[in-house]
Amino acid sequence: QVQLVESGGGLAQPGGSLRLSCVVSGSTFSMYAMGWYRQAPGMQREFAARITNGGNTNYADSVKGRFTISRDNAKNTVFLQMNSLKPEDTAVYYCYARRYIGAAPDYWGQGTQVTVSS
Repeated sequence: QVQLVESGGGLAQPGGSLRLSCVVSGSTFSMYAMGWYRQAPGMQREFAARITNGGNTNYADSVKGRFTISRDNAKNTVFLQMNSLKPEDTAVYYCYARRYIGAAPDYWGQGTQVTVSS
């Protein structure tokens, strides 16, 4: 059974930083492209960032230049470094794992809350 467990969320001030982690168990981590979606209150879930199993990255325009996604295959972990946080980054952040390009995510984490407020 594949499990994704996120951590690292919390409260940050505008302009601050947080680092999210997502640990994958139950499968071969290196087979999957990994990524993050986020969902703000009353909004649809939206794409934030992804990284392929080869290390190529993509970002939503809203986070480009501020967020960095990375992965450590030895630790079965994907990270999302979030800098220069804005109040509009407030959301629940969900990690996902996707086996095939162009397909929907195969597995999701339970989400971690990020709140940006002074």
